[in-house]
Amino acid sequence: MAQMRGHPAGGFGIGASQNPFGGPAMGMNDDRPENTSMLDNVRQYTSRIEDILDTVSEPIKPYLPAIGRFLIVVTFIEDALRIITQWNDQLLYLRDYRHIPYGITHLFLIVNVIAMATCSTMVIIRKHSDYAVAGLMGVVVTQALGYGLIFDLNFFLRNLSVMGGLLMVLSDSWVRKTKAFAGLPQLEEKDRKMYFQLAGRVLLIFLFVGFVFSGQWSLWRVAVCLIGLVACIMVVVGFKAKFSATLLVVILSVFNILVNNFWTLHEHHPHKDFAKYDFFQILSIVGGLLLLVNSGPGQFSIDEKKKVY
Repeated sequence: MAQMRGHPAGGFGIGASQNPFGGPAMGMNDDRPENTSMLDNVRQYTSRIEDILDTVSEPIKPYLPAIGRFLIVVTFIEDALRIITQWNDQLLYLRDYRHIPYGITHLFLIVNVIAMATCSTMVIIRKHSDYAVAGLMGVVVTQALGYGLIFDLNFFLRNLSVMGGLLMVLSDSWVRKTKAFAGLPQLEEKDRKMYFQLAGRVLLIFLFVGFVFSGQWSLWRVAVCLIGLVACIMVVVGFKAKFSATLLVVILSVFNILVNNFWTLHEHHPHKDFAKYDFFQILSIVGGLLLLVNSGPGQFSIDEKKKVY
């Protein structure tokens, strides 16, 4: 979002032994059960964990979509407030460093503030989500161009993840429309939902890709990266997506509180704005993951093919 500087910030099936001609191997009893595949072992283990998580999260389940939608747009709300409270600094940066004509700088900031405030409100109250998501995506693109951050890899990857969260808002709104008109044919909307759920899942994990390639390496960072990488792959292919998305929510939330704790920094600390910006962007991606936890990965997933959910 609006910044005046760059950011720091398969399964291996093991069936019963057989001879080359398809029959049971010599010496084996026909009644012996087949060995369970590695994939099935993982599925059984994560299913037990999911059952525990479902029980623990039962009180907040009805509110999960609303929480997810709010968190997705919280970075836009914070950004609108940032522009308003740093108005003169924003104008100075756009004019002196980006060489944008003075009158256009005012128009650029005003349009961005109105678009972010209006579209964020529409997402939260679930009104005209299609237009709201399109407007917020437009804000991401125009700010990348206006502030000259389009070639900043970290900024690019983070905003891909934010867009993934916005696509999850779209798929969530279409799920609700389909439920509201359950007796009517909804093939076209259903197809769109499937593709947008897939795109949203894929884009959501790009923040973690940026995390892997930035910062100082340490033992705990390697461990977190390995666990997160496995969870990201599971989200993308849609294998135990709810479990893996929950795991990413926990990892990102802990990382956010420990690393982007802007509230502990002095008001004039040079990294306060960076930490604050990163904190709210990660909250938005957590919101997208919560919508994934709530609605599931969709039809283009291993979970759906195996009919787990």
